[in-house]
Amino acid sequence: MGIKSFIGRRAKPKKGSSEKVKVSDYMTRNLITFKPEQSILEVMEVLLKKRISGGPVVNDQNELVGIISEGDCLKELSDARYHNHPMEDVKVEEHMIKNVDTIDGEMNVLDAANKFLESKHRRFPILENGKLAGQISQSDVLRAAMKLKGQTW
Repeated sequence: MGIKSFIGRRAKPKKGSSEKVKVSDYMTRNLITFKPEQSILEVMEVLLKKRISGGPVVNDQNELVGIISEGDCLKELSDARYHNHPMEDVKVEEHMIKNVDTIDGEMNVLDAANKFLESKHRRFPILENGKLAGQISQSDVLRAAMKLKGQTW
């Protein structure tokens, strides 16, 4: 007689288990956003004042058109210095990342952690009906993990 299976019947997830914890439960909804026509210098001021490392770029309909980060600003700063160009007229749309990876707000927050590891991104925007609904960062995922620490991963 052969072995059928060593795996027993799986228990149903307990109420409040990690399987039901969604990205939308931990994402930031009140975001600092930027416009494509904004000056890079304005963005740098906001990043420093608000102590953030980047943010989504949206059009007038709140549709995501890009993302701008400290690194993008540093690159422009370096280029402007090297080429001796003034930065006053440099716009966000010239230096933002236009092909932005997003994730679904319904995704399990621990699956999102894996997505962060695979992509090396620091943040992911979340869209609902084509509009920017929020953003989840690596620290948001860590916060969720700390709340779930007593449960089975």
